[in-house]
Amino acid sequence: MAKKVTTLFIRDTHINLLVMKGGQVEKWASLPLEPGLVSQGLIVDEAQVADKVKQIFKETGAKASKVITALSGHDSLYRIITLPELPEAILPEAVRREAKRTIPTPLEEVYFSYQRLPAPKGESRIFLVTFPRNLVDALVRTLRQAGVKPYSLDLAPLALCRIPNEPRAIIVNARLDHLDVMVIADRLPQVIRRLSLPTEAESLEEEKLTLIAEEFNRTVAFYNSSHVEKPLDSTVPVFVCGDLAEAPETWQSVVGGAGYSVSPLPSPVEPPEGLNPNEFMVNIGLALKELLPEKAEADFSLVNFNALPEVYMRPPFSIVRVLVPVGIVVGIGLVVFLGILVLQNRAAIEALRPQVTVAQSRVTQEQLSITQLEADVKSAKATADVLHDTLVTMERGRAVILADLREIHRLAAGEVTLKTVKHVGSSVTVNGNAPDVDDIFSYARDLRNSRDSANDLRFSSVWISSITDGGKAFSFALTK
Repeated sequence: MAKKVTTLFIRDTHINLLVMKGGQVEKWASLPLEPGLVSQGLIVDEAQVADKVKQIFKETGAKASKVITALSGHDSLYRIITLPELPEAILPEAVRREAKRTIPTPLEEVYFSYQRLPAPKGESRIFLVTFPRNLVDALVRTLRQAGVKPYSLDLAPLALCRIPNEPRAIIVNARLDHLDVMVIADRLPQVIRRLSLPTEAESLEEEKLTLIAEEFNRTVAFYNSSHVEKPLDSTVPVFVCGDLAEAPETWQSVVGGAGYSVSPLPSPVEPPEGLNPNEFMVNIGLALKELLPEKAEADFSLVNFNALPEVYMRPPFSIVRVLVPVGIVVGIGLVVFLGILVLQNRAAIEALRPQVTVAQSRVTQEQLSITQLEADVKSAKATADVLHDTLVTMERGRAVILADLREIHRLAAGEVTLKTVKHVGSSVTVNGNAPDVDDIFSYARDLRNSRDSANDLRFSSVWISSITDGGKAFSFALTK
């Protein structure tokens, strides 16, 4: 039976609902919002927006019990971070600490979510995203007020990145009030930039097109500066969506005449008559979270995780939570029944005394068994203590590695750009770029003179294993 997916996206000007069954669109609707109800992704008037949500579900007849929704992506940050290879048990805490170190916004003001990516042995690659708490809290409160139960959350830019079946692409999503530019490489959203546009005009006039072109060129230049070995060139397709997709005469001016092939973001599903897929691209991307084709040769985005904060997730069904209260009630009933039975049959107790003697003998045997079990428990506890000591030793080693990595990155701030840092045992290998050889030697000296919390030399033996002139920058490798 084909799977049915219901998606809901609330943006500043409209509420879009789309239901897909299998690979076919079954229902869709768009409801306009009055100005000011939603501003830059924040639901300002929750009561009125909740009424609109109720209306769109009532008009379409869609079920509100299991809905995938999305944030606009306003004030959201995206990072691909590299950590040492870590077990799943300690990965969340390691990601949280790295997020606190690399994200400029205090973690108390944002939620964060992440997905583990394929990585070489000895490394953990993580796709990390943070998004404002107030946007999520307002969205969930509004949906609950409307009787909608969200069970999965995404961000609109990530949903759009899930649309093209391309390993490398650039997506330009331009609306009248904002712009998103997304760079996909190796099936991963590598760069996502969002820019607010002047809202006075009701069309993409010259001023907005100039801003869109500047941001497009700035994003491409930013990516190419850190990927000189494989930059974005004219072979990379550029896809446009939003209001920009309705103005094809402006496309070449937006991409700066760099020879890119520009086309509308293609819908991966066949739209039924009357549906403009360009207006529902985010909803389609949300549906693809659960309906992506399972083909080995597909090149859709690898990023697909549920960003709904744990506090809003439904607790999983547990049969124990149902049976325990029932068992307590039944147990109480049995105790009461047995008490009455004992009182009514007091005279029969004396006749049962011989059986009591037999039962006492059995109790003695059981006590011997319990003694043996206690010995087994003591042995198991000793084993647990050994495992605990081993875990403490591993945690200390992990703390040293994380401290080393932070110091390596801190000392690189400035002219030195790090590409990879490999920490294996007591050996550390650092690869990076610098505009000048002196910067490399200076960085090596700084590492050699770095001290830990005990004022001991952290990297006492640091040597430069290679320096290569790459033209615009020198590549180097340091070994400790």
